[in-house]
Amino acid sequence: MHRINLISGPRNISTALMYSFAQRKDTIVVDEPFYAFYLNKSGVKHPGKEDILLAQPIDENGVLKSIFGEWDKDVLFIKNMAHHIELMDERFLNDLTNIFLIRNPTQIIASYAQVIENPIMRDIGIEYQYHLFNRLADRGQQPIVIDSGIVVDNAEVILKKLCTHVGIPYTTDMLHWPAGPKPYDGVWANHWYANVHSSSGFEKQPTSTRSLPRHLEPLNDKAHHFYEKLMAFSLKP
Repeated sequence: MHRINLISGPRNISTALMYSFAQRKDTIVVDEPFYAFYLNKSGVKHPGKEDILLAQPIDENGVLKSIFGEWDKDVLFIKNMAHHIELMDERFLNDLTNIFLIRNPTQIIASYAQVIENPIMRDIGIEYQYHLFNRLADRGQQPIVIDSGIVVDNAEVILKKLCTHVGIPYTTDMLHWPAGPKPYDGVWANHWYANVHSSSGFEKQPTSTRSLPRHLEPLNDKAHHFYEKLMAFSLKP
């Protein structure tokens, strides 16, 4: 079985990629299975926290048992946030095909600040993504990096290359999906998924042009350092 693990920063096209893979007849998708674990362990306050804690197990081992259990399709696509994994034992990543999804930090931070006013580096995820990428590479893995801007502008080309790298056939069904909420959305969808629910394919979102709050410029400068290092490894058209 192909177990594909997307390691994304927030306010990216991670949900769009999940929708893309969900169109495949051979694939089951799972939306951020460690979100409740992360909220419980970190103690951070997120919109809809109480509902999330009730909807998902807070024990990481219970979630892992499910992920590595039996599934009735050949491909499992797991959408994960980098900052969720940061609090876990990373060894489970050795048995997954890992994809790092990155985005220009200016766009991430400007979008994230619309929901949480003062994000920190852990919220953005890019520093952890960079160090995790290197740790996996040092252990002999060949993690894949894709950049959301490149995907949006070259969806078919990048998806074809991505499928080749993860060892599954490409299908044109991955380019489009029905607009609106999905049954596999997490319970937090009402707080975060408004833009992607209005989409039916890979397209630029309003978050691409939001201005960066001045007080977040130092965070943006530091995040760009790690983004540019990972960008060098990203799939190109």
